Amino acid sequence: MRRYAAIEDHGLVGDLQTAALVSSEGTVDWFCAPRFDSPSVFAALLDHAKGGHFAVSVDSRRPPVQLYLQDTAVLVTRFLTESGVGEVIDFMPVERPERPADRHRLVRILRVTRGQVRFALECRPRFDYGRSAHEVVPGEDAVRFRGAGGQAVLQAVGPLHWDRDGDDVSGELVLKQAEFAAVVLTTGDSDEAPVAPVTQADVVELFERTRDFWHTWVRRSRYRGRWQDMVNRAAITLKLLTYAPTGAPVAAATMGLPEQIGGGRNWDYRYTWVRDGSLSVGALLGLGHVEEAQAFRRWLGDRLRAGRTVSGEPLQIMYRVDGDPELTEEVLDHFEGYRGSAPVRVGNGAADQLQLDIYGEASLALAQAAEDSGEIPPYDGWQALSGVLDWLVKAWDQPDEGIWETRGGRRDFTYSRLMCWAAFDRGVRMAREFARPADLAQWSTARDDILRQVMERGWSTKRRAFVQQYEDSTLDASLLLMPSVGFVSPTDPRWLSTLDAMEDELVSDSLVHRYDPAASPDGLRGSEGTFSLCSFLYVEALARSGRLGQARYAFDKMLTYANHAGLFAEEIGPTGEQLGNFPQAFTHLALITAALALDHEMDAVGS
Repeated sequence: MRRYAAIEDHGLVGDLQTAALVSSEGTVDWFCAPRFDSPSVFAALLDHAKGGHFAVSVDSRRPPVQLYLQDTAVLVTRFLTESGVGEVIDFMPVERPERPADRHRLVRILRVTRGQVRFALECRPRFDYGRSAHEVVPGEDAVRFRGAGGQAVLQAVGPLHWDRDGDDVSGELVLKQAEFAAVVLTTGDSDEAPVAPVTQADVVELFERTRDFWHTWVRRSRYRGRWQDMVNRAAITLKLLTYAPTGAPVAAATMGLPEQIGGGRNWDYRYTWVRDGSLSVGALLGLGHVEEAQAFRRWLGDRLRAGRTVSGEPLQIMYRVDGDPELTEEVLDHFEGYRGSAPVRVGNGAADQLQLDIYGEASLALAQAAEDSGEIPPYDGWQALSGVLDWLVKAWDQPDEGIWETRGGRRDFTYSRLMCWAAFDRGVRMAREFARPADLAQWSTARDDILRQVMERGWSTKRRAFVQQYEDSTLDASLLLMPSVGFVSPTDPRWLSTLDAMEDELVSDSLVHRYDPAASPDGLRGSEGTFSLCSFLYVEALARSGRLGQARYAFDKMLTYANHAGLFAEEIGPTGEQLGNFPQAFTHLALITAALALDHEMDAVGS
């Protein structure tokens, strides 16, 4: 087993409250419970020696093959040996996902499809990010791991005997063709709780129910376009990254994975960003997943009504999945970091930043949800939104930290102004369409003032492009959203000139950098790769602007950077490796919107 599997060498399984990463070698080296943002049970991704893992391995000269069962979140790792072909089938049963649960199960089925295969297993949990000791208590039917930082029960189905290895366990078994075994890891059970035996029939039932759940969910999609498999996989990934009890998506399943190996840009992404979640509404509605879009709308409405933030603003940029605004950042000094990429951070200190663009994305999401449902916005919800827009009338014209959460001081970011424009624009539209009370005069004046200001100060006559911040000439890929929110026409000469400038400076073989840190210092050390989100936004912008050949080439090229299971991390490194937290929800929602835009434009010209 390699010391650190590559970030992209993983598949994701989950139960809509938490998730686990399984390497292509069959090792679970990331899993937090009972929620995405809970302390880890396995965190070998962040420290191979101290993080903990759950490995199933087979001695073979040939590399394993990993894939998803079609249109499911059931992951298969296949081992090809000289004596036979073995498989590990990983999944997490989806059981009443709308109810928060302390108890979660990871099921690992072992089977042989040809010949005979010897499997080796070892389970080494390290609770609370490896900070909490535990003891192992072997039993007749199960092995218990228990400690102050967490508890788990490991059960075996089939001819498997566990050997104690300190406070961990290991075991081996040989299976022949058509033979079956399984291990079930249950987290969250108390010391005193009896352990119900698990039979082969139980495991088969759990597998079939999980498979059928995903098949049923995917069938709800109305997407019938050219990229069916990739769009379905992106949608499943978004679903896996959504905390079902509240409808809040996390930005990624992981924390601390670096944007540059050995660099310091290592953040905790297991929280819900208002921006990411809001933009996911359009993607979900575009596929016909109305229930998920409306669930996030309710979560967002609750945040607007609650008004509880650490920043003192009406909204903050991110929350825990249950809406808690406290995300205190700390460094886990005992972890070496992925391939030595320290510091490893838990929590996120950017939560108290001022990022004015979130009010635009939130308004876009609420407007899209209202338009799709045709329902009049609830009075209390409308009052909360209109109060926020009244506040924004006085707040929009000030520097902020911007979409990329830079830590180099507040600036007059063009993207922030763009999204404030979108906030007022959608607010005015909803007030008129649904006859809701609003200070339309102030909102309309602010909207028009912002547009004039961006055209005058956010446009560089020297660069012939819209730029990242006023009084600067740095380009910024976030402005690729200008046409999609309706700020400019996709064929406006200023916009086409901006696209050309971005292509010259930010695009590298169809992959897009979000900006140039050297030209616009962001207060952070290290560099970064191309941003996969921006690469898909570029595709959408090209498609909307009528550059279909260029758009399709960029899209098809970007799809080749997906990992073996169709998943994307945050960035693509200089040699094609995936970097940053994995998988990133924002990238997958941008893939969906890019595919929808491309399909629409290609259908329009009969291409």
